[in-house]
Amino acid sequence: MSLASGQILARYEIRGPIGAGGMGEVYRAHDPGLGRDVAIKVLPAEFVEDEERMARFEREARALAALNHPSVAQIYGFEESAGIWFIAMELVTGEDLGDRLDRGALPLEEALKLCARIADGLEAAHEIGVVHRDLKPGNVVLTANDRPKVLDFGLAARVERAPSGTPTPTGLSAYDQLTSTGLGMGSPGYMSPEQARGKPFDRRTDLFAFGCVLFECLTGTR
Repeated sequence: MSLASGQILARYEIRGPIGAGGMGEVYRAHDPGLGRDVAIKVLPAEFVEDEERMARFEREARALAALNHPSVAQIYGFEESAGIWFIAMELVTGEDLGDRLDRGALPLEEALKLCARIADGLEAAHEIGVVHRDLKPGNVVLTANDRPKVLDFGLAARVERAPSGTPTPTGLSAYDQLTSTGLGMGSPGYMSPEQARGKPFDRRTDLFAFGCVLFECLTGTR
């Protein structure tokens, strides 16, 4: 479902499209009550009747809502209006890291500072038991002050912790670990081996992806 500029969704006025992906279309919108622009991620109408896709969409909303970190895009609400389900979230403007790396590697100091901030955001997620599972340069936006914002928690999963505090995949549903075809979920080139094989995982799967991102920042190549 495509939304038109000027269309009202709940209290938000749609301003125009930003992009689209497998889990929905994203629009720029205005919240007149608070006087700010936001990003609206709309679940496609054909997914609404799909329990698994709805569960993933809600999981993204809940994962984001549980996080409060300057390196992670903030969520403002998970709502339904006239049969349209959507997430209202922080509007993050800037160039994504993938586009920046298309021009080559980052200077050493810049790469280390940037990736340290990304790691801080991931650690905040891991502290509440959330594994991103799709970290890649295209899911990191560089804001005007060079602060990275990690986006797109559509594949996020919760990982229970053992009494020692060590993350464990115990309790994850089969859908948390596999697609309906039995293949690992994520982006090729950044998935850990266990994720690619659909095996049990924990926060180390994000650390593998982070290592890939760091390598790419330092070398300009995957």
